[in-house]
Amino acid sequence: MEKVFPRRRHREGTEEEAPKRTPQSSRRRRNIMAWYDSAVFYHIYPLGLCGCARENKGEPEEHFDQLTAWADHARDLECTAIYIGPLFESEGHGYETRDYRMVDRRLGTNEDFKKWVAHCHEIGLKVIVDGVFNHTGRSFFAFQDLKANRENSRYRDWYCNVNFWGNNEYNDGFSYDNWGGYNLLAKLNLRNPEVKNYHFDTVRFWVQEFDIDGIRLDAADVLDFDFMRELRHLTDSLKPEFWLMGEVIHGDYSRWANNDMLHSVTNYELHKGLYSGHNDHNYFEIAHSIKRLNDICRGIRLYTFVDNHDVERIATKLNNKEHLFDVTLLLYTVPGIPSIYYGSEFCVEGRKEQGSDWSLRPCLHLSDFGDAMETNEVTKLCRKLGRLKKEYRELTDGRYQELLLTNRQFAFGRLFDNSGVIVALNNDDAPAHLEIPVPFAASVAVDLLAEDLPREQEKEPEDRTPEILDKVNQAIALTAEIDDGFRKMYGHVNAKKDLEEFCLIPDLPSRIRDLAALHDEIYRTAGAKDASDHGNLAACPQVSMENGRLSVDLPANRGTVIFVKN
Repeated sequence: MEKVFPRRRHREGTEEEAPKRTPQSSRRRRNIMAWYDSAVFYHIYPLGLCGCARENKGEPEEHFDQLTAWADHARDLECTAIYIGPLFESEGHGYETRDYRMVDRRLGTNEDFKKWVAHCHEIGLKVIVDGVFNHTGRSFFAFQDLKANRENSRYRDWYCNVNFWGNNEYNDGFSYDNWGGYNLLAKLNLRNPEVKNYHFDTVRFWVQEFDIDGIRLDAADVLDFDFMRELRHLTDSLKPEFWLMGEVIHGDYSRWANNDMLHSVTNYELHKGLYSGHNDHNYFEIAHSIKRLNDICRGIRLYTFVDNHDVERIATKLNNKEHLFDVTLLLYTVPGIPSIYYGSEFCVEGRKEQGSDWSLRPCLHLSDFGDAMETNEVTKLCRKLGRLKKEYRELTDGRYQELLLTNRQFAFGRLFDNSGVIVALNNDDAPAHLEIPVPFAASVAVDLLAEDLPREQEKEPEDRTPEILDKVNQAIALTAEIDDGFRKMYGHVNAKKDLEEFCLIPDLPSRIRDLAALHDEIYRTAGAKDASDHGNLAACPQVSMENGRLSVDLPANRGTVIFVKN
């Protein structure tokens, strides 16, 4: 993690103050949520998902019917918004923009995208697109003019540090600043009013033509702060609750996400902790990140994810695939705005190969996952948690409070004064018993992941006392027979009789087996757990509330979500 300083020195030698932390907006003081406060995102990298040509050679393709099916899938997964990008005409992977106001011909047309956004709105999904404002591709019109007219180009000041005494691998006869050391991504001068106005006109076009609901700012951590302030002012005037989210890797996230600039930024710090904290059996790392980010961001909801188009899939990074369950629980329940990257709800794997990200951005077909909502545990969990996110406001607005923490067990609450949702987690390979203090006088505890339980009261257990007592009496009788058998055995041995006479009690071993089986049957009937039956335990955490204290028995590598109220 980089060290964060209160002031940042720019390349030109000027200093910029970090934005001041201001109180939460009047919207938050009135406790009115915008749509993005409670959103669950589905992230689509369309060029990969649709299997588009990796190099744009000018040949049109049509894929919005395919994208419509994926939008319907996102709705069925209980997501409420889609982040789709990169989307606009580019040279290859999508971030070397050629035309900001034309949908990439490898996906379809502007009219196709307009209809797709309308469909998303009809089924209750907001739409966010990529805004690649830091740099352009080399085929962008301004860069082409710079190449053709060099010193006489009217666009020479649109790019940063153009040097006509330099050169590059393309033999342009000049050099320029780029992003990440890649000259195919030419860095724009966002302090140039013409460049800013061009981008602002593009945003106006996107809103007016497509009716988008927000923008994810690519490479926001290297964007000019004044540009982002002006963009926020513009978008606030274009459409109510228009959302700006920035790609930021390290640092004090509140420098970007605040009331003056962006609504949110990517939470890469927690992303790292979510997989390494499980791989290392170290919930302290995750808990520390949550508390640190809460202290820094002071109510700003960060964009939370476990993987995306730039990092390896979570199913690949986890040493133990059983931890996918708990990682998904955390994604939806910690403070933030959760996002599922397409395919990860199906446990798709992917790692960087030979420096390429394409394996992280595969072509997928929904037909290959037709029964996942019924058979895939993680897919079912995503849908369930999406529903809970809509139904239980605690998961969005409840204050965060850590309740229990060890290396391998972790519990926290999202709490109101008299109700709350408590998340209990176990990353150990053995079952765990947790005694969790509840910060208010609670009398009801309901496992929200259990099937067919009412929301605000515990399911009344069937009175099976007579059945249990009958089995206990059978056990007492068997115990007496076994005791009598061992007494006979003792007498034989003590009298030094022939061992062949042991055949007088041939039923003793079977009686002992019968008693053990009866013992397990009694515990199952009573709702307890046969210690040898890990399969059933994995499917059934046990939750109870007594004297204001929550008792939770968790299976190995499994957590649950519990609603509590007084």
